[in-house]
Parts: sequence; structure tokens; C-alpha cells
Amino acid sequence: MFERVLYPTDFSDVSLHALRHCLPKLLSLGVRELVLIHVIDITIAEFEAFELEEVYRERLGELAEELGKDGFNVEPVVRIGIPSVEIAETADEKGVDLVVIPSMGENVWRAMFVGSTASNLARATRRPVLLLKYVKKNDAFELAVDCSELLKRPLVAIDFSKCSIKVLKTVRKFEELVESGLLLHSVDYGGMEELEHNIELAKKNLEKSARGLRAKFETEVMVGSASQAIIGTSLAKNSTLIVIGKKGRSFIKDLLLGSTAERVVRDSKVPVLLVPCE
Repeated sequence: MFERVLYPTDFSDVSLHALRHCLPKLLSLGVRELVLIHVIDITIAEFEAFELEEVYRERLGELAEELGKDGFNVEPVVRIGIPSVEIAETADEKGVDLVVIPSMGENVWRAMFVGSTASNLARATRRPVLLLKYVKKNDAFELAVDCSELLKRPLVAIDFSKCSIKVLKTVRKFEELVESGLLLHSVDYGGMEELEHNIELAKKNLEKSARGLRAKFETEVMVGSASQAIIGTSLAKNSTLIVIGKKGRSFIKDLLLGSTAERVVRDSKVPVLLVPCE
């Protein structure tokens, strides 16, 4: 399991909701330590950033104490700078196994969870990133998947590259919590005359990958757009999590920072776990 988790908070409603209603459930699955970080965005706060540091340090300390009452080891960290860079550097410094962020934010972090800063964070960090998917209903925030169910039915997208090896290694960290998973590959390469051969080869490779996992995983090969296959199948199979690599083979394009992962992160209705492959 992921023993050390980093959670950035901007004190928005959705961030606090995830902190209080999701993080404790994830922590109870085997997490030993939570690094709670708030980054004062220097590009927005400018000279006020240093004056705000103590204010946010106190607020973050209160949240850490709140979570600590449940028996979790929480370390609060306040940084000043560019959020994506500071989060990535802190993740490395603290040696965390996972970075967890909600996919909807407010105020100074709004762009982080839906735009360029999220991509910058994904580029910068060498740690897996779990994006929680929130929707807004009647002035309230609702998590797409209950965090206690998050790791039970993962859809794992692989392309048989070296990146896929790292994706599968990450899955092995939580496979004891998997009830039924799915390994998915989309054939979106080769000519029509090669299609049947590529499909059969992909089926064999998926079955081989599934045998390397202790948990029960079904396999499925689809034809066409990788992002559509991943998103559509996750809904059809009632998946609780999508796991993809940050970089894939050229025929699938880059799984993050390229069209496939950007579309999955943007359009997926379930949480997405991005695995670094560099």
C-alpha cells in the first residue's frame, strides 16, 4: 500500500471535503503518514505571500491536529512559490508514495486541478498522482466514488511498453485491496490488414500481464481511440479507479501530457491514478 501520502490543500470547500471525508478512508487502508501541504502562490500573492505564511501555517496546523485525533501521523508543511513546483519538490523531499489532489478547486488553485498547473505538476513530479473526481450538485460537492471503494475495481490501461511495467508495479502496491480489476489495451495502430493480428497479440500480452498479478483481473482489448475506450469501459464496468501511465508508446501517444491522458483526466467520471514512467 502507499505508506506516505502528500495532500495539497487550498482550504476551499472541495479541498476540505476531500480532506475530511476521503483522506481518512484512504489512510485507514494502510497509509502510515500524511504530509499536508499548502502552497502560497507567489505569482498571485506576490509581496503579501510572506505576510500570509504564518496565517496559513496556523490554519494548516489546525487541520493537522483535527486529522491527528483519528490516530493519523500528520505533518503540516507551508511553502511559498509556484504550486506545481513546490508540491513536486516536497513530494521528493518527503519521499512520499502518492500525491492526492481533488479534481476541482477554487480561488488561487482553480487552474491547478483543471488546467495548466495540473499538467505542470504531472510533468514535475516523479510520484504517482491520484486525482479525485468531484462534481457539484445543489451547491454541494459530491465525490464520484466513495473513497473506501476506490481501490476495489480498478481499470488499468497498458500499452506493453516499459511504462506499463511501472504501472503494473504500482498496481501491485494495492492489489490485496482489489476485488475485481480490468486490464485494458486499445489497438489504435497498424493498418486494417494488421488489425486481426494486433488484436490477437494484444490479448496474449494482456493475459500474460494478468498472470503476473495476484489479484483477479479480467482482460479486454478494444479497437479505436484509447481515451474513449478507457473512459467508456470504466463506466460500463463500473470501475472505481482508472490507472494510466504518464508516458506511453508513440502509437498510443503520450498517456499524460498528450491527448489520451488529458482527455481521460478531463472527461473521466471516476478518479484517475497517474503513474510516472520516467
